[in-house]
Amino acid sequence: MAHAETPPEGAFVDLPQGRIHAIVRGQGPDLVMIHGANGNARDFSFDLIDRMAGEFRVIAFDRPGFGFSDDFGGVESPIDQADILRAAAHRLDVENPIVLGHSYGGAVALAWALRAPDDVAGLTLLAPVTHPWPGDLGLWYRITASPLGRYLILPTIAALAPRSAVQNTLANVFAPDPVPDGYLDHLGFNLTMRRGQLSLNAQQVNSLIDYVDAMHTGYPALTMPIEIVHGTADKTVYIGIHSERMVQEVESANLTTLDNVGHMPHHAHPDIVAEAIRRTRDRAP
Repeated sequence: MAHAETPPEGAFVDLPQGRIHAIVRGQGPDLVMIHGANGNARDFSFDLIDRMAGEFRVIAFDRPGFGFSDDFGGVESPIDQADILRAAAHRLDVENPIVLGHSYGGAVALAWALRAPDDVAGLTLLAPVTHPWPGDLGLWYRITASPLGRYLILPTIAALAPRSAVQNTLANVFAPDPVPDGYLDHLGFNLTMRRGQLSLNAQQVNSLIDYVDAMHTGYPALTMPIEIVHGTADKTVYIGIHSERMVQEVESANLTTLDNVGHMPHHAHPDIVAEAIRRTRDRAP
């Protein structure tokens, strides 16, 4: 039903373990886009893909288990997700791409660079999760990642949650910036509220801290250009814990700070994000 109401915008890449959905537009150097938690590639097709398709061949993936991609057995690790997306990119003849990642997708982009540093021209990271953070994620994620949450609470939410609840969640993620008109319809209300996607998202978000804790010690060895765009008012991924620490540890990283901007810089200031992508390209060997 969700697929019927919000059809795929791209094509499918067949891999031995399943299919990955990819939106491919434009010509030029390869630019791979990786979306954040509980999202899909339509987050980028709302604006950013068309904005960049005149200068790049843009490949926006649905991460495994999200959007229209198969779940590959419920893959949890950002490293495993990066390997799957790299394999899909190889099938599309992607060569030495710029890899853009937003939020959780930033961790997947970094995993891609750590796994294949010679096969990445550069990274553009938007409000990325890069480092372990103090404390926990709160009661909601602890419950929804538990067996009770997966088998009782999330199915109930998936079946009964009103549209207004999702709109309120989006408003909190975008704040203090407004949610663009038509964004939820474009992203796909029913796509985001599927039980399987909600469950996988809860598992991934809960386990992410352990993966970035292991990954971040390898960041200083990264030498490709890294451009980061992060808002100071982001209450989902805090700039001081993640992006500011990244530029302290990685010589090739450059941070563009957006005052009073929330967690979605590619919607709040797409022109600044576009310039960051171009800088990544221009700085690449």
